[in-house]
Amino acid sequence: MPKKIVINRCYGGFSLSETAKNMYKQATAHIQRPPHWFLNTDVSRDDPVLVQIVEIMGVQAASGGFSQLAIVEIPDDVAADGWIIQDYDGVEWVAEKHRTWPGENP
Repeated sequence: MPKKIVINRCYGGFSLSETAKNMYKQATAHIQRPPHWFLNTDVSRDDPVLVQIVEIMGVQAASGGFSQLAIVEIPDDVAADGWIIQDYDGVEWVAEKHRTWPGENP
């Protein structure tokens, strides 16, 4: 079964609507966290709870003020830690991790 990941597809950056944030907090209330822990960056993008909330609400209703959420599926053969979210000015995509090294200075 492909892994689902929530990303942002417009300039601005990833954010959830207040309703989506509240649903996430309520669904994960059993997890011990410090008070006022929630920031959009505190949520793992492949968290099944987050994915389910976005699927139930729909991407438009779950998106924050300057975001346009989307759910991306990556193939089964990508390792659990073999992917990263990359972005340009807030527009995001999922990329498979690979190794890179700096070249010699020009």
